[in-house]
Amino acid sequence: MKPKIPVVLLAAVIVSVMSGCGRSLHLNQLQFGVWASEKDLWDEAVFRWKKAAAADPLSVAAHNNLAVAYEKKGLWEEARKEYAIALKLAPKNTYVKYNLDMFQENLDSLKKEEGGKGANGADEKK
Repeated sequence: MKPKIPVVLLAAVIVSVMSGCGRSLHLNQLQFGVWASEKDLWDEAVFRWKKAAAADPLSVAAHNNLAVAYEKKGLWEEARKEYAIALKLAPKNTYVKYNLDMFQENLDSLKKEEGGKGANGADEKK
């Protein structure tokens, strides 16, 4: 079963962070990360979205997108942490909630495929 791909927040969300000149670095990094993700350059996307999150730690888009990139790379714990940050920042954000739901479904499917083993291959304690 092919995992469902989370939604990278698109331009509509990015536009919402465009207010103020101090956000240009943040916006540029978000946009560059989106471009990189569209080209399947996930290491570059992670790098850019980390910079965006550092420039604006309250950026829901940066944390959500970073979680998506970590998930795509199979870095499950890092993805979980970033989703938690994004959800804490915007508990009603439908993109974040959808991506977190898909993340959990993908993780559950992976555990089933691996016969009760976790995402890192270790046996799960029940």
